[in-house]
Amino acid sequence: MNLLKSAFAAMSLTVACAVQAQPLSFVALGDMPYGPRAQTQAPYERLIEAVNRTGLPFTLHIGDIKSGSTRCDDEEFVFQKGNLQRFATALIYTPGDNEWTDCHRGNNGSYDPVERLAALRKLFFADERSLGQQPLTLQSQPKLQPAHALWTENRRWQAQGVALATVHVVGSNNNRDPKRPEALAEYEARDKANVAWIQSVFEWAKATQAKAVVLAMQADPFESSLPSQAFPPESGFTRSIGQTLLPLAQQSGMPVLLVHGDSHRYTFDQPFKLDGHLVANLYRLQVPGGAGDYRAVKVTAQPEQTQRPFVVELIAP
Repeated sequence: MNLLKSAFAAMSLTVACAVQAQPLSFVALGDMPYGPRAQTQAPYERLIEAVNRTGLPFTLHIGDIKSGSTRCDDEEFVFQKGNLQRFATALIYTPGDNEWTDCHRGNNGSYDPVERLAALRKLFFADERSLGQQPLTLQSQPKLQPAHALWTENRRWQAQGVALATVHVVGSNNNRDPKRPEALAEYEARDKANVAWIQSVFEWAKATQAKAVVLAMQADPFESSLPSQAFPPESGFTRSIGQTLLPLAQQSGMPVLLVHGDSHRYTFDQPFKLDGHLVANLYRLQVPGGAGDYRAVKVTAQPEQTQRPFVVELIAP
């Protein structure tokens, strides 16, 4: 009997280890749909159907749920939320600049960007659940860091031993515009919250013995970079990315993936340097998107594979 118990225990341990070793796959997309609904809705729906056929547990939409030249009214937000609810599993969304920072433009409706951000939070981030037809329960920054109570869009969760998080970093230089005092004040407060959130994500990953970290945001952090310096002082990404993410990723020693959009070029590489040296465990995925490009990316995190801890594959309708 003892031999049978020992054999059963060994078999159970083997099965448990096999389950833990399973890689995590999910979908990432963003910067869509761009343009009039008559042109964009059908191909966008076809892409969503293609994503749903994968059966993967969740999808990240990294922002820009509308183009930068369309109106920022409530009706548009409600319509695009309906699109995000078409995803068959969970849909985790982080805002892009087109949804709020650029809404002061005349062709966007001449809105107050901060008011539009408040509207986004009320509609998309009212509780701790994701969007999608099988929502996940997520952790939010206000619940974990009450000092940063505004930033309910900053979320985190774990799956298959991978720590994942969204952080609200957007294009248009992260709204860092010295010519607009109200924009600069908004940037400073959000940037402080984002730094604290990124730090907490790595602390949490270490405490829970996560095997990898995936961080998702909208902005291309190199959009305002100079050739001689990755994150110059005038960049809106210097503190959150250059001075926070890069050293924390390097110190963690685990595979780290930054997923973003904004520049509409499908890219998977390792472009980050700290003090002139490559941060070898930090990868970058820029998803495709923009006008006429309806493709998503299947991402597989396999931290045990030291040579290829992340694998990416395009999904087309």
